[in-house]
Amino acid sequence: MTTLTATPQPFDETKAEVFANRLIDTLNSGALSLMISVGHRTGLFDTLKDLPPATSQRIADAANLQERYVREWLGSMATARYVDYDATHKTYHLPPEHAAFLTRDAAPDNIAVIAQFIPVLGNVEDQIVDCFRHGGGVPYSEYKRFHQVMAEDSGQTVVAALTEHILPLVPGLMADLERGIQVMDLGCGSGRAINKMATLFPQSQFVGYDLSEGAITTANIEAQSLGLENVQFKIQDAATLDLIEQYDLITTFDAVHDQAEPDVVLQNIYRALHRDGVYLMQDIRASSDVGGNLEHPIGPLLYTISCLHCMTVSLAAGGMGLGAVWGEEKALQMIEEAGFKRVEIKQLEHDFQNNFYIVKKN
Repeated sequence: MTTLTATPQPFDETKAEVFANRLIDTLNSGALSLMISVGHRTGLFDTLKDLPPATSQRIADAANLQERYVREWLGSMATARYVDYDATHKTYHLPPEHAAFLTRDAAPDNIAVIAQFIPVLGNVEDQIVDCFRHGGGVPYSEYKRFHQVMAEDSGQTVVAALTEHILPLVPGLMADLERGIQVMDLGCGSGRAINKMATLFPQSQFVGYDLSEGAITTANIEAQSLGLENVQFKIQDAATLDLIEQYDLITTFDAVHDQAEPDVVLQNIYRALHRDGVYLMQDIRASSDVGGNLEHPIGPLLYTISCLHCMTVSLAAGGMGLGAVWGEEKALQMIEEAGFKRVEIKQLEHDFQNNFYIVKKN
């Protein structure tokens, strides 16, 4: 019997020091993610954008906030060099080059929207640790503000790019929508995408399905406020959808990988689609193997969101737990197994995060 033993490796002091410094940077960045979220939610970045160099009191007054809290928040922004600080006059200023990525006017480039996911996910850390030890998952109901943040993120990315970038990926689709077709958005969330399409294409009929009662309520309220009569929303588990060739276009925006039974959902989409219809699936651009994601610009963020949300909500329902980084290879395999014959993957030049799958029955 041969016993395998690890060969001691020499300790590299330089490598250790570099890694220790990287950990310090990670701690600072993690803290800043929380403060960026606070700055977005309180409107402080938007307030700073419109102010000349100002004291903490003036900034607080302009934002209608408590000065003591604003001052401490500004301390984190100044020490991070996100905000310029004049020690002589004790004033703070948000450079326009930074405002271009931190304010609501900067959408779709507003990174502050995405920073909100960090505190949202932090709320379920205890439950996730328990899952590491005992298995299972954390259900959607445990996530505070998740649908709200997801809707805001979708609003400045998917919704904002629908007519200029996303829908034109399918040749002739815009003309079909203008003429009038039947459209379903599965996993529609708060309905921003489908409400926008219903507004732009009054001749077409739209239906949005989502499992979340709260999201569907929000979607209905927006549709009513817009006076839309060509859209309806329904609470529906995508895995129990039972429709036969009813839709010319079916869309899923970042929705399949969260499902408990994504294979069944894709099969249901196949059945619900007209023979010559189009299924447009937007999902994360990544490899199914970790090795293919080592150079991904937001790889750590994607795996973190997946572990603390996408994967675990699926496992909570007894599902597959695909996770956000299920990857292109797995996606293509499951689309084919659902019965689809043709798949074309398209990407947008300005979007490194998403793949757009143009899927057809034949």
